[in-house]
Amino acid sequence: MIDKRVKNAKEAIEGIQDGMTLMLGGFGLCGIPENSINALVESDVKDLTCISNNAGVDDFGLGLLLHKRQIRKMISSYVGENAEFERQMLSGELDVELTPQGTLAEKCRAAQAGIPAFYTPAGYGTEVAEGKEVKEFKGKPHILEHAYEADYSIVKAWKGDHAGNLIFKGSARNFNHPMAGAAKITIAEVEELVEPGQLDPNEIHIPGIMIQRIFQGEKFEKRIEQRTVRTKE
Repeated sequence: MIDKRVKNAKEAIEGIQDGMTLMLGGFGLCGIPENSINALVESDVKDLTCISNNAGVDDFGLGLLLHKRQIRKMISSYVGENAEFERQMLSGELDVELTPQGTLAEKCRAAQAGIPAFYTPAGYGTEVAEGKEVKEFKGKPHILEHAYEADYSIVKAWKGDHAGNLIFKGSARNFNHPMAGAAKITIAEVEELVEPGQLDPNEIHIPGIMIQRIFQGEKFEKRIEQRTVRTKE
């Protein structure tokens, strides 16, 4: 069995260079690869194209890369919760490709499955469809969307083993699942790294064949964007 462990986030991101395209798992701040993002910030790599549902918040997650102007283009479905993301987009400092959330997920999953393109009705009649092929299915127009082509995919899981088998926990599964194996190289950041055989095969969400590097992260903050609580009666 191939041992895919690397020492830490710094070693995991080796090879990521200026101008590359990265997929980063997470939804809001849920399930983001915190340690890997911090390592990218410290590396000073720049001109990145980042595929992620959103860009975190101003002082956490991908927001840290935005503040250092390390991201050239964001491919996302949501701009909210990050004022700097919004500011850079509106000022023209950042190239932004807004994509329907379901299409974003499917473009990742298609890349994961080796499917080059697919048709979807989402976005037809809007700016999303401009310049794209249109075909009718059962009388309904669909636009052709191509699978993403990324150099690296960075995902975060709850548990993993040395071979790269992964288990996600709850809603932190989100975009991490379709992004695993959807790039040339996938890096998995996990909360708990165990020996092969310690994971129940029936509970594994992503098989190790989709992962090239895996490491155990440290000091996960797991921030919450908006906390709403009920007043005690």
